[in-house]
Amino acid sequence: MYSSYAPFLNYVLQRSRPGDIHSVINAIDEYGWTREFLMNIGDRKGQILDQAIRSRRPRTVLELGTYLGYSSLRMISQLPRNSMIISIDRNPETARIARAIHKHAGVENRIKIIVDSTRNIIPQLSRRYGIRSFDFIFIDHDGSDYLRDFMSLEQYGLIQSGTMITADNVITPGAPDYLRYLRNNRKYRTKTYESTIEYRSDIIDGVEITIRR
Repeated sequence: MYSSYAPFLNYVLQRSRPGDIHSVINAIDEYGWTREFLMNIGDRKGQILDQAIRSRRPRTVLELGTYLGYSSLRMISQLPRNSMIISIDRNPETARIARAIHKHAGVENRIKIIVDSTRNIIPQLSRRYGIRSFDFIFIDHDGSDYLRDFMSLEQYGLIQSGTMITADNVITPGAPDYLRYLRNNRKYRTKTYESTIEYRSDIIDGVEITIRR
């Protein structure tokens, strides 16, 4: 089945070494800078994500918004071998590409992609995967859903003391209700780290890093 992302996939497969995560990440970044825009976190903001995940060394990681598998590759490259990422995305086309990318990088057994809406899946995570809470959560899907899904994670006990939540695109296009909620909630310590939007140097964006007290 033809995918509109086939040129991207072919580019990455041809310009990276099988089983070499960093080679695959570099090929994706090269494509984003030289071929066409990709709406993943990118290399500049990706360094903020790298530092955040290294600071926690989590074993259980949740990602909201798989897209083409880039950010989950960045995270898994920083994690010990016994860590697992669950990634949720409602787009079956991009999920197929992400699985191919993960297989090429040799990490397909460490990243579980669920194709469904976050609204449907979040209430089922504890029962289906035996996870009491997540050590680290990365949010990078539709900004209008950030707060709804964050509150759902709270409701089902998946955010506990020490959980770190990292959210992309909080300035561009922005998630004002999400930021307002965090900054007025004493349960959380939160800070915005400014950078630029992925694969561009002229538009300011930011990554919000939040820790449950």
